Amino acid sequence: MTPTSTIKKTAIYFLFILFLQISFTHYLSAQKVYATKTGQLFFNATGGIEKIAAINNQVDSKFVETTGQIIFGVLVKGFKFENQLMEDHFNEDYMESTHFPKADFKGYIKNIKEVDFTKEGTYPIQIEGALTIHGIAQKVSTTGSLQMSAGKPSIIGEFSVKIKDYGIKGLYIGEKIANEAKIKVNCKYLN
Repeated sequence: MTPTSTIKKTAIYFLFILFLQISFTHYLSAQKVYATKTGQLFFNATGGIEKIAAINNQVDSKFVETTGQIIFGVLVKGFKFENQLMEDHFNEDYMESTHFPKADFKGYIKNIKEVDFTKEGTYPIQIEGALTIHGIAQKVSTTGSLQMSAGKPSIIGEFSVKIKDYGIKGLYIGEKIANEAKIKVNCKYLN
């Protein structure tokens, strides 16, 4: 092999690697990611006696348009109740938010290919993934809707979780506090 042919092969090799890097970078930048830090999460665990419901207006969420990968995250202390004493009991006695400060969901919108992000409308979606509360992850699957309006998506969904499945214990679960909590998510995303 001559030195000239070795230089040509090396140059072709480097051009090929450069092409792969440019293609991969373009692929990553082509993936549109939507995000919000002001999503809403409502929960209701009202049992037989008192209304036990709260809202968190600081849901951090992102999803990738091409893959449907989606995450939701909340600080447990971000839930606000009508009654301050109930909020204190929620954080101290039930959720132990000092030890378990966050709850999150990581999963996928399974039918993301059925959503036309260029066309306004409401699209039914199926979401599957792992919900982590109180340090325990459980599989969750639910349906919801993705609405496109003015080029921006919103996701709305609702599901129930069994409180004891997440290791949450307390004196009044099953009496004042329902065995299952109903959770509603409403996130309006930015581009």
